[in-house]
Amino acid sequence: MTVVRDERVYSRMGRLPENVEKQNAWRTLRRLLPYYHPYRLHVASGLISVVASAALTTSVPSFLQRGLDSIGRGAPPRALAMIGLVMLLTAAVSGTLRFTMRNTLNGVSRRIETDLRRHVFARLSTLDASWYLRWCTGDLMARLTNDLSAVRMAAGPALMYFTNTIFGGVFALIMMLRISPLLTVASLLPMVGLPFLMLRLGKQVHARFELAQGHFSQLTTRAQENLAGVRVVRAYRQEDAESARWNALGDEYLEANMGLARLNGLMSPGFALLAGLGGAVMIGVGGRLLIAGTLTVGSYVAFGIYLTMLTWPLIALGWTTNLFQRGAASMTRVLELLEAEPLSVHDTGVVTLAPAVRGHTLEFRHVSFHYPVSAANAAQVGSAAAVPEPRWVLRDISFRIPAGGTLAIVGATGAGKSALMDLVPRIFEPQHGEILLDDVNIRDLPLTALRSMIGYVPQEALLFSETVGDNIAYGIGQDAQHTAGRIAQATGVAQLTDTDRVAPRWSPNPPWRARHQPLRRTEAAHRAGAGSRAHSQPLSCSTTLSAPSTRRPSRPFCTACATRYRSAPPSLRRTA
Repeated sequence: MTVVRDERVYSRMGRLPENVEKQNAWRTLRRLLPYYHPYRLHVASGLISVVASAALTTSVPSFLQRGLDSIGRGAPPRALAMIGLVMLLTAAVSGTLRFTMRNTLNGVSRRIETDLRRHVFARLSTLDASWYLRWCTGDLMARLTNDLSAVRMAAGPALMYFTNTIFGGVFALIMMLRISPLLTVASLLPMVGLPFLMLRLGKQVHARFELAQGHFSQLTTRAQENLAGVRVVRAYRQEDAESARWNALGDEYLEANMGLARLNGLMSPGFALLAGLGGAVMIGVGGRLLIAGTLTVGSYVAFGIYLTMLTWPLIALGWTTNLFQRGAASMTRVLELLEAEPLSVHDTGVVTLAPAVRGHTLEFRHVSFHYPVSAANAAQVGSAAAVPEPRWVLRDISFRIPAGGTLAIVGATGAGKSALMDLVPRIFEPQHGEILLDDVNIRDLPLTALRSMIGYVPQEALLFSETVGDNIAYGIGQDAQHTAGRIAQATGVAQLTDTDRVAPRWSPNPPWRARHQPLRRTEAAHRAGAGSRAHSQPLSCSTTLSAPSTRRPSRPFCTACATRYRSAPPSLRRTA
């Protein structure tokens, strides 16, 4: 069966991965081994519990065989009662071991999932803005949630059931051979094609699951973009159009999952059919041996139970194969994040600037900059020679600001004011020219040291769902002794003192303060607090110097919470 890949899914995500069918699932899952190392004792105890439980479970039919044969020989009730008691104790111990293996291995898989998520987040925090331009937020969210859950299932439950399947099947096969080698060979003959079926379907599960995950990333991206841009959608009355796009993506995701479900629906019944054929052979051949006196009644019953115990692992093998293939497909997507590298901004600086009371001299020398070409366009072009000429945002910019000086940058929308500011803290890198602090190229400075000297107020204000104080203190360290004083200083600089005092009186919900304070002032206070880490007068950059509007609305709104102007306190009315 040929698996058709929808390349549009991956072109929107920023890259086209290699053909899934050529990837080795086990080699991909091998990358999980370092994450098992901190929990190796837990994994060892869990696997030992699996093996011991399988061994004890396999011994129960042998006790049943003895009991039935003892009844045929006219054994006393006391002997039969002892056999029954041993069976009960064996089943109890086996159940306890099964609980232990589930609790231990599933717990390890949860810890591995947490470690993976932490490592992925740590890697994402080191990547630059150019890298994020090539990825959709929804795709990243899907990989951090859905894909990590699939990896967890492969790291824990799949490993547990696979081990139980292997050892349970081996123990059952040994006991069957002890009872009758002829009957064992005859019963297992219909199952010869099972490994080939498993390998063939496993590759297709891998491909179809990764395709479904790609559609899920698209769906998540569309949801995130519509929630974040709901005002734009409503302003342009695009609700119906966005609903149609959402329905189309939902249909594609449904079709991808239906293809995966049809394949899953073929695996388990196929394995059960082969196992059922083995059971039919056992009834026919074993019945003849029983009539001929080669087998006792107890041996025949025990063999049937062992065949059932061997059949279930074979059926479960299809399910565990499904889990491993899903986990391998998701691990491939997670590895793309773990192995990601910054595209332009690299933290290789080692130069340290001397502290300066009045700040540092900032100089641009023949700086030219354009935003990176999107990955989708680059993939469509196909060759570097055919990449269209980028649109330059800044060309040959040169100026010098002495320490303690101020420069106002004004211009029309799209003139490059924000882009110029983004170059100072190295959010982006210029393609030509250099930027100097005290005649030192900022690329020679460590990123942490450079950004600790900069108070940066972006146009897109962002507040976390915490108190105003927590947002202001974000990033200034965990020293509680000095945090309160620095928050007070920052709120004074941003003129938030009066607002912070009157806000509880006109808001019935205290958490409102964290989300509905004037965003620009709270952000400015945060930057004032963060910028004071290195020097008393840090280098300050702002992009809020755009041309003011000459038209004043008659009834302005608070852009953060859509509260009407007349309901605001006097201190906020003065700032509107």
